[in-house]
Order: sequence, then C-alpha cells, then structure tokens
Amino acid sequence: MSQANIEQAVISEESGGEFERTPVPKSKLKSWKSFLGMYAGEHAAGTEFMIGPLFLTAGVSAFDLIVGLLLGNLLAVLSWRYLTAKIAVKNRLTLYYQLEKICGKKLVIGYNLANGILFCFLAGAMITVSATAVGIPFDMPMPKLTDTMPNGITWVIIVILIGAVISLVASKGYDTVSKAANWMSPLIVLAFLACGIVALNQLGVTSFSEFWYIWGEGSEPFPGQMKYTFWHVVIWSWFANAAMHIGMSDLSVFRFAKKESSGWTAAAGMYIGHYMAWIAAALLYAVYLKSPEALNFLSNGEAPPVAPGPLAFNAIGMFGIIAVVLAGWTTANPTIYRAGLAFQAILPKTSTFWVTILAGSIATIAGLFPAFAMKLLGFVALYGFILAPFGAIIVFEHFFAKKAGITKNYAEVAGITFNKSVFYAWSISFGLFYFISIQFDVFLSFVTFPAWLLCGGLFLMFSKYTQKSKI
Repeated sequence: MSQANIEQAVISEESGGEFERTPVPKSKLKSWKSFLGMYAGEHAAGTEFMIGPLFLTAGVSAFDLIVGLLLGNLLAVLSWRYLTAKIAVKNRLTLYYQLEKICGKKLVIGYNLANGILFCFLAGAMITVSATAVGIPFDMPMPKLTDTMPNGITWVIIVILIGAVISLVASKGYDTVSKAANWMSPLIVLAFLACGIVALNQLGVTSFSEFWYIWGEGSEPFPGQMKYTFWHVVIWSWFANAAMHIGMSDLSVFRFAKKESSGWTAAAGMYIGHYMAWIAAALLYAVYLKSPEALNFLSNGEAPPVAPGPLAFNAIGMFGIIAVVLAGWTTANPTIYRAGLAFQAILPKTSTFWVTILAGSIATIAGLFPAFAMKLLGFVALYGFILAPFGAIIVFEHFFAKKAGITKNYAEVAGITFNKSVFYAWSISFGLFYFISIQFDVFLSFVTFPAWLLCGGLFLMFSKYTQKSKI
C-alpha cells in the first residue's frame, strides 16, 4: 500500500468509512514496506525548510546539531516502535475511537477542537512557507524573523490566493490530496538533497572538518531567539512529533500493520526528513548569512529573515521555488483536511466540504501572520505539550490497568460520556508544567515528558479512586 493509499484509508475511516469503530480485520493488514514510503514522504515537507534554518538562529554548535539530531530522532523512532506500533497492533483501533472508549464522547470533543485548531495553525505556517516562494517573481518583501503582522498588500493577496486554492483542493476529498502528494514527495526529497549539495559547494566545503566548522562551537542566538544547547536539540527533535508517537495519533496508521516491527519504518521519516532535510535547509541559511544583505541585518542588531523561497531559489533556481511551493502544499493540504475532520466530529451534521473550507479559512488567516512560521520551533513544542498527555492515558491504561486494578475502556463499560479521571489528570499535568515553563523560563519541550508521565500516573490514581468496584 502506497503512502497515498494508507493516508486515504486512515482519513476516510476516521470520517465514517470502514473500520472507524471496529478493529482492522486480518485481511486488510499490510507489511512494513507499506509504511516506509509514507513516513519518508510525510516528514520531508514544508516544515523542514523552516526548522533547519531556525536551528542556526538558535546558535547551535556542530556537535549539538549533528549528534543531537541523531539521538533525538532515535528516541522518536523508539517511541513509535515500542509504544505506538505495539498498542496499535494489539488493539487495531483509531486514536479517536480508543480515546472515546476511555474518555467518553464529550471529552473527546474537547480533544478534537484543540487538535483541529492546532492543525489549522500548522497549516497556516505552511501557507506562509509557500508564499515566500510565490512572492519571488513579484519582488515581494519577505517577512522578517521577528515579524508578527503582514508586511504589505502583496503578501496578503498571495497568502489568500494560496490558502483558497489549498482549501478548495482539500475540500474535494483526500483522494485528490493524497494522489498529488504521492508524486510530489520524491521531488521534494530530491530538492532537499540538491539544496544541501549546492549549498556545500557555495560554502566552499571540501572536507568533513570544513563541514563541521560551519557551526563550529556554536554562537550566541540571533536577536529575539532562544539559545539551543545539545539537550535542547535532542529533546526538541524527540518531541517534534510528540502528538504522533507518545501522543498516539499514529495508532490510526499502525493499526494496519501486520507486526509491531513496522514501527521501525518511522526511521525513514526521521533520518530523511528530520536529519538530512533539516541539515540541508540549515546549509541554505548558512549560505545566506554570508550575503551582504544578511550581514547588514546582523550589523544593525537584527536577525536576518528566514524565507525558504529565496533560500531555495538561491541554491537551485526555479526548481527551488517549485520545491518550496510543493513542500508547503503537501503539508498544508492534508493538515487542513485532518483539521476539517476534527471539526466534523464536533459538527457531525456539517458536510466534509464545509468543515474543510472552515479549516482552510482559519489556516489562511493564520498564514497572514508570519509569527506562526517564524516561531515554528516554539509552536511545535506547544503542540506536542498540549496533545501528548492524552496519549499517556492510552499507554498507561494499556500497560498498567491490570496492575493498578482499574477497568479498561471505563467510559464504554460504565456508559459515561465524560471521564473525570482523564480530565483532571490532563488538566493538572498541563497546568502544573506549563506554569513551571512560564514562571521559571524552562524550555517547554523539557517538561513535555514529565507532563506525559504525570498525566498517566494521575489517570491511574484517579481511576482507582473513582471507578466503582463493580460495573
């Protein structure tokens, strides 16, 4: 099964198709090869053009970036393999139905609302990425790293047009979206590789020691940016997709896997997209930092803009513009569609077309404001921090319910629509660690795992106390 087919199957089932509320039958199970292309393509996309350069703005050293990403991505792969894939193969249910059985329908509505809104903001950031490429022929001023508001009418018009096209395509259904993404993904991966090779040549790199020297011992962060150390890189890259692995979103994908070992295929996405592509994008920005324009920004105490369109165009010309547009498109389109499905769960009488248009409209409005893209490292950390603890509910129940003496799938068994144990566990863990992050200026990704652990532990404790001895 190709990337397109798996994605189509997953999404269509979540919107009311086959296996939405039943385990996937054996006849529909797929081998590990079916997931390899999906992860390789899904994680070499628009976000990568932003994340790579943003690491440079955070003043990372060569060791921090190269070794930190190796370790952080390994931890992510292990999370997919030993948590997500293991539970998915055991239960073969979508995330939404699994949560409903534990939490109750009303509580899942809250999850869907948060998920849908966060998806829209992520899609908006990718519309911003595409706009930086489309704006090149029009000599459009690019947004600065510190910009939060639109910088001109040209920017507004381009973003609205891109958002409208993406929303309309997404509203036609995931079949159209996935087919296009399927042939675009290899081009995007090739573009990242080409950008990296050309950038190395532009930097005059002829040996590994010269490559290492690009980052060297690191530097002070650019104005308005946070300093990243080795552990910032490790933890952030581990939890860049926290909602998908420890947050259990990819239960919807791996429930089709014949074996738990299919979880290892996530490595294709991590080391092609979150390693090669991030470093290649960082190299593009390193080239730009040597330009007179960038040096002028730095001399004035300003951070040079991170605009993927011009960066890629400088390396590989028109192919770079096309690649950035396609990369933003292939990320934004399915993201808008998924946001629409999350909203449809809240508004079940509304058609898929209109909920997708609603999601696309929110994403387009978000895309007008460059802050979502320019602060992508922080936004991705927040996204994982909010949603990942819900995955802890599933994980802790799966592994520890019997030992803790609690009833599995309690909402379903007890016939309740709002499991207070889940709500209290998430609220306390979120509130406590978000307060710690803000009050003591702790990097949000550093408290994601503690919040996840606390949420799971509190869920077991509250469930033990509140569940009746006999259902």
